[in-house]
This record gives sequence, C-alpha cells and structure tokens, in this order.
Amino acid sequence: MGAKEIIQEGKTALGIEFGSTRIKAVLTDEKGHVLATGFHDWENRLIDDIWTYTMEDIHGGLRNCYSSLVSNIKEQYGIVPETYGALGISAMMHGILAFDKDGRLLSPFETWRNSNTEQAADALTKDFQFNIPLRWTIAHIYQMVLEDRSFVKDFSFVTTLDSFIHWELTGCKVTGIGDAAGIFPIDSEKLDYDEEMVGKFDALIKSKGYPWTLRDILPKVLLAGQEAGRLTEAGAKLLDETGTLKAGVPMCPPEGDAGTGMVATNSVAPGTGNISAGTSTFAMLVLQQDKRLSKLYREIDMVTTPDGFPVAMSHANNGTSDLNAWVNLFKEFSELMGYSVDMGELYGKLYTNSLKGDKDCGGLLPYGYFSGEGITHLNEGRPLFARTPNSKFTLANFMRSHLYTSLGAVKLGLDILLKDEKVPVKSITGHGGLFKTKGVAQNYLAAAVNAPVTVMDTASEGGPWGEALLALYMLRGKDAGTLGDFLAKEIFADQSGTTVEPDPQDVEGFETFTKHYKEGIAVERSAVEAMKW
Repeated sequence: MGAKEIIQEGKTALGIEFGSTRIKAVLTDEKGHVLATGFHDWENRLIDDIWTYTMEDIHGGLRNCYSSLVSNIKEQYGIVPETYGALGISAMMHGILAFDKDGRLLSPFETWRNSNTEQAADALTKDFQFNIPLRWTIAHIYQMVLEDRSFVKDFSFVTTLDSFIHWELTGCKVTGIGDAAGIFPIDSEKLDYDEEMVGKFDALIKSKGYPWTLRDILPKVLLAGQEAGRLTEAGAKLLDETGTLKAGVPMCPPEGDAGTGMVATNSVAPGTGNISAGTSTFAMLVLQQDKRLSKLYREIDMVTTPDGFPVAMSHANNGTSDLNAWVNLFKEFSELMGYSVDMGELYGKLYTNSLKGDKDCGGLLPYGYFSGEGITHLNEGRPLFARTPNSKFTLANFMRSHLYTSLGAVKLGLDILLKDEKVPVKSITGHGGLFKTKGVAQNYLAAAVNAPVTVMDTASEGGPWGEALLALYMLRGKDAGTLGDFLAKEIFADQSGTTVEPDPQDVEGFETFTKHYKEGIAVERSAVEAMKW
C-alpha cells in the first residue's frame, strides 16, 4: 500500500507538539515513518512581567499548524485527510492554566519560563523534602494561594498546555504521567501523584477554606498505551476549520516535551539518557524503578518516562535563544553588505567554523539568560557577553563559546548525576535544533558529559514524532509489550545514527570553560541587579 492509500484509509498516527518557538505536526505510517509535516512559528510574550501566550496564540497556532500539515499532504499526495488512526498532543511542560467550572480562564497562561514562584517552591521543597522547581505547576498553584489571589477559590481544572489542548479536543481532563511529573511529584511505584505529598498540600491550604482539594483540580494521570478519549465534533472543528476532519479519532495521553524527547531518542529504558537542546535545554537519565538519589538537589528534577520509570532531569530554562539572536545579527550584517544568505547555510558555516576555536573558547564567557535559571539559582536573567583584555576574541571562539554556554547550565546538573551520584548510563542521545549541523554540537556535548553521544538521523523530527509514536503504541495494544520493547523492536531497529566519542582535549577545554562559567555567575547576578530597565 502506498503512502496515499495509507493516508486515505487512516492507517496513520499524528503527533502535534507546542514547542517554545514552533508548533509542529508530524504524520507517520504504522511503522513510524514520516509521511508529512506541518509548522507554525510563534513566540511567547512578556506581559505585566509574565511570560505567556494568549488563547488566540494557542488556538490560531494549532489551526495554522494543522492547515500547514494538510497543505503538505495535498502537495505531496494530492489528497486531503479526513481521519487518522490515532492522534496525540504534546507541549512544553510546567506552567499553569487555571479554569473555573464554566471553562473560563481565570488568569493569563504562565509558561515554564516564569520564575515568580520562589516563595512557594522553597516552602513546598522544605515540606515535601522533594525538589519542587519554580516552573512546576504546583509551585504556581501554591504561589497564587500564598498571594491570596481572589480567583483561587474558583479553581475547577488546573493543568498544563498539552493537557488543556487535549481537553479541548476530547473533553477529557487527563495527562500522561511524564507531563504529570512536571505538575506534581509522582510515586513511580503506584504510577500516580504521590499520595503522602498530596495530603501534605491539602493540609497546607485547609485553613483557606477552598471548596476543592488538589485531586479535584488536577488532571487524571494516564500511562503510555492507554486510550485517553476520542476526538469530538467540537475538537475536530477546532483543529480543522474547513470541516473536513471527522470526529472519533482515538487519542493517546497528552505528554510533555520531556517525555516525547525520550521516546524520539529511544531513551525510555533504565540506563539510557537523552539531551534535548533548543530554547530550553534539558538532560534526562532514566533510573531503575527502585533507584533514588542519595539526597535532595535543588538543581535536579525527578520526573518519569511516559510509562512511569523514574528520571533524573537537569533542566536549564535557557538554551539557544541568545545563540539564535547572534546568528540573526550576522544575517543582518550580511544583508547590510549586500549579501542575501540562507539561514541554514549561515548556521552551518558559523557552527562549523567554531571547530577552529580554542578548546576552552579563549577566555570568552557568554550567558544566554533570557529568563531565570534554577540550576544557577537566579530568578531573573540578562543575556550577557564578557571577556578579559587578554582573551582571544575571534569569530571561531565567539561561536564556540555560545555553543558551549547553551549547554553550560545543564552540564552543572549532569555533573551532579554523573560525577557525584555516579548514575550508570549505557547511552546518551542528543536531539533538537542544536544538532542539525553534523559533527559540531554533538562533539561539544560528548566533551561536556565525557561520554559517547549518538544523534539519530530522525533527530530533527523531535517531540511531535515522539508523540506520534506514543499514538502508535496505543494502537498496538498489549501485543506491543513495554514501551521500551516497542521502540527498540518496531521503530528503532532499522534506524541509523552517528555516535561520537569524547575528544580528551575537548573534555579538558570544556572543563576549563565550566570553571569560568561557575566563577562568572557573580557577574550575571550583578547584571540582573543593575539592569532593571
């Protein structure tokens, strides 16, 4: 059966992921091979000191992304799809969307980038003896409680972006366990919110007299492989304005971008790890079911795979945003000089040229902190570039330093896991836009972790492809075995990729850069204090 017939008969899986700067749709066949893609670029807004997207941004972005997918299918195959075998929604994790009983949004959507929850996160971490990062949904909930926000009493459903979209498409208030692990701590044995901590939270807010308990307002936790509802008539119209798409498509649990990244890199089994490098950068190492870290670290999140294995995560709020801004500046300069440049070629040339730089970046020190950074204990950020008078200020070193620093904060967390906790790792896979230029960021990541790093040929498909695979896994049912078995045997058995070993000189150079990075945090902190305009 050809691709056209496969699409017409609905023998497909569709994953749609809301990333920080792009919404992307990936359509696959029943073997996970990509048939078509769709895109919509968007950007968060800073409104009243809150990083947010409006409802118009969300709904318009969803429709435009789907329309782009349909256009791509029509262009390639001459048809317009009416249905799919399965559908899944994923998105950047954390933050808060709070609704009342009538489905009315009570407060602007606060994304993961917001760090206005320090008081709540610190208090909950102390009470739970479990790290609660500032961006987690429960930190946002409790901060609103502490601030006596008038609408808190009206909470009926409080959730994350992917779970919200799924609710709109299906009417079901659920989320996948990987996404749920960024809402509230998970018990990896019971595969649900940690009941003891739920009780502690309800006790904390009891005196407020709210008409709800925590479980009343949070989405139900589901595992990979479970059906999470079906596309309703209203959901189909929301997704497809033309009315061509039919209701009834089965939907898998919505997931966060951490979970889909694990799936897209075949990193869901204990001993595997992956690093996603984009607007934010995060590294995840999958632990054994009964494995715990020796103590609480504020720099490390404990989350889960989409099927519930515990995962130690080093999450950096800031990744490639500042790096991208510099590349755009070089594009502007090129155009000023009368040269029109292709962005892909520009990135490739700048990245590749960085390989000529000094191993330690020649003493250059940038921080791409557009927002606060939990790993380095900063609640606000200021993009910053610093150097000493005797530094080697070359284009190669400049680009190399910005590539290094996009991994800088996440490396500090990984050092805790790999050096202090000695977490065993069989393989590490990199994915995300940072790795599109072959042999550059992959080499730098191998140096940062001092371990082999693999980048799959499918790495550029990323999270939406991972969500499509989760939709396929749901379709397979019990015959597919574990999620790890399904991925290893049915999806990645014939996938190719490139593995690089760490270069000892690169490792030494990255360690020197990291030393400077740690010492320079004081400069970044001073910039936050001084630059208030």
